[in-house]
Amino acid sequence: MKQSKREPIWTKSFISISLTQFTVFLAFYALLTTLPIYVIQDMNGTEAQGGLTVTAMLVAAILIRPFSGKLIDVIGKKKTLIAGIMVFTMTTFFYIGITEFIPLLWLRLFHGLSFGLFTTVSGAIAADVVPESRRGEGIGYFAMAMNLAVVAGPFIGLTVLQFAPFHLLFILLSVFMVSGTLSAFLVNVPKTTETGRQTDKIKLSLHDLIETKAVPIALISSLVALSYSSILSFLSVYANAIGLSSAASYFFLVFAVAMLLSRPYLGRAFDTKGPRFVILPCLFLFAVGLVFISFTSTAWMLLISAAIIGLGYGTLLPSFQTMAVQSASIKRSGHSTATFFMFYDSGIAAGSFIWGLVVAQAGYQQLYIISAVIVLVVIALFCIQTKKQPRYAPKDSPA
Repeated sequence: MKQSKREPIWTKSFISISLTQFTVFLAFYALLTTLPIYVIQDMNGTEAQGGLTVTAMLVAAILIRPFSGKLIDVIGKKKTLIAGIMVFTMTTFFYIGITEFIPLLWLRLFHGLSFGLFTTVSGAIAADVVPESRRGEGIGYFAMAMNLAVVAGPFIGLTVLQFAPFHLLFILLSVFMVSGTLSAFLVNVPKTTETGRQTDKIKLSLHDLIETKAVPIALISSLVALSYSSILSFLSVYANAIGLSSAASYFFLVFAVAMLLSRPYLGRAFDTKGPRFVILPCLFLFAVGLVFISFTSTAWMLLISAAIIGLGYGTLLPSFQTMAVQSASIKRSGHSTATFFMFYDSGIAAGSFIWGLVVAQAGYQQLYIISAVIVLVVIALFCIQTKKQPRYAPKDSPA
């Protein structure tokens, strides 16, 4: 048992899939931050049209996820990875020539389809290439690629726009994506977990679209995503409203630092002491951080809340994803990952709309109090769920 824990995580395949994931999410978050500005400034569009560029991509990603697992089954994980990253990269190049809103909206929908496909298979492959005994730790490190892109993407996007026009930003992101595509070719999927088979019949059942064993933890994660979307969608606006716009630019930087410092210990603790030991304290910290934001009046209070949330939420996403993958056979990791992100993305998308209504009626402080209450509800639901299945680490069994 001790020897199995020493199996390496940082193999060529793991590093390659993590770098590929980083480039995709860097482009995703850079565009997420800058496209609304592009629509308003260069296309003379409205704020609502700018928001649609975000919604369109998320909706397309959610719609493709249930079918991603089936596609992975048919053509295999490596081929799906290459197809997803190549389409995502080619689509990124098309932004260079887009000058009107409707073509941009269609492009965002198409980009969302490749994004949903890629992120499903990349998560499944990451779970495959890390040792089973260190899966929680490994997926935690893999998730850092996305969390670091949350900081790097907006920073690069907004910094470039201070000195150059939008089309230069699109060219730069396209170059980044070429490097990500090359990295994807270096990934080797273990033959024992690779899928891909010929099929004479075309039919889709519930089993082909989702992994039902992953639904309970995916539902719980969607509520966490619902709360987190209050930060993604409204933190910068709230900070500006209370005169802390300059401090808000450092929020995700502090968030990332806190997450990076805690990942090695918490990832190992997940594998050795179980999910409850890690997730319950992290949920509590997340709730505390949200409450802290609601009472924020100074820059240091905002940054302290960022550190608390980085310690809390920064560990929740990879932990829940690990539990979703471990809820079923590793050969169904593609379906488990698709199911997890389908619910998670739905929580983010729904929150962006719901919290807008809450802000209009109750204000920002109440928004973050309500978000914290939802996290406390999640603690209760998680305790109930893990009491039924206290250990999410089944051996590879038939699907």
